[in-house]
Amino acid sequence: MMTLAQHIAALATRIGQELKARVTPEHPGLARAWVSFGWQPQNGGHIVIHAGHNVKKVLRLAPGKYRVIFDEPMLDAHYCWLAFARNGDKAMKMAAARVSCDDKTEDDVELVCATPSGTLADSSEINVVVYR
Repeated sequence: MMTLAQHIAALATRIGQELKARVTPEHPGLARAWVSFGWQPQNGGHIVIHAGHNVKKVLRLAPGKYRVIFDEPMLDAHYCWLAFARNGDKAMKMAAARVSCDDKTEDDVELVCATPSGTLADSSEINVVVYR
């Protein structure tokens, strides 16, 4: 049978292990930025940000072409980003990376939204996640 002192020591050891293994805000597995936004064509059209973190704003550069501007810049441009698009009209769309290197900086990332045939098209919901 364990004494009270042994129970307290075991508890302190367990708490130490949990604290050592905890995920901190600096952990590389956590998203550095994310945003859910969409193009609303009503009243001349505008971007609506549904929710987000570390995103200052989203600009529509052209139909199906967007720039996500970070609130706090990334350390460098060597970050990973993922995006997908979906529409209420059930038309399939995809979000993809631009091909030239100047479309991804510490301050922002550009993406395109296109139909399966490659035509750029707006979407009512585009989700972007950035890891670094």
